[in-house]
Amino acid sequence: MLEAQRLNARTRFDIEMLLEAGYCPGIENYSRPLSGRAPGETPSTLFDFFPDDFLMFIDESHATVPQIGAMYAGDRSRKTTLVEHGFRLPSALDNRPLKFEKWQKKCQRVVYVSATPGPYELQRSGGEVVEQVVRPTGLLDPVIEVVPARGQVPHLLEQIRERAARGQRT
Repeated sequence: MLEAQRLNARTRFDIEMLLEAGYCPGIENYSRPLSGRAPGETPSTLFDFFPDDFLMFIDESHATVPQIGAMYAGDRSRKTTLVEHGFRLPSALDNRPLKFEKWQKKCQRVVYVSATPGPYELQRSGGEVVEQVVRPTGLLDPVIEVVPARGQVPHLLEQIRERAARGQRT
């Protein structure tokens, strides 16, 4: 009974706000009935405005892709609680992130950008990996010099003297 009263008050307040101000807090939770979508139908997303062959770059994909996969379940869990306790209409469940499989279908051309690509990125890219030599910071990896073990201590001391003469740290 409390849930029904809470939901009634919430929707009446939202309708009043829509009539008076043209918007209400949480209007996105009414997106399904306002857009005429059926229950469970995939919501509209920004991807719907891109051409079918758009190219997407996913930075830090080793972390981003798993987050995309987890968004639906996290959103569903949170909103289910709100619906069960009368804070949202059941239609709020349909204003949600895409399920991972739907996201994959919408994003066919992807460049995964990661210093440590995970199994998903490696599988999707067919194992094609390009190493970034120049880092975003502008720093280059140091040149590695391999010297014989014999005489390594005198060699090290000479390298230290050279750096010290240039005012560099060792």
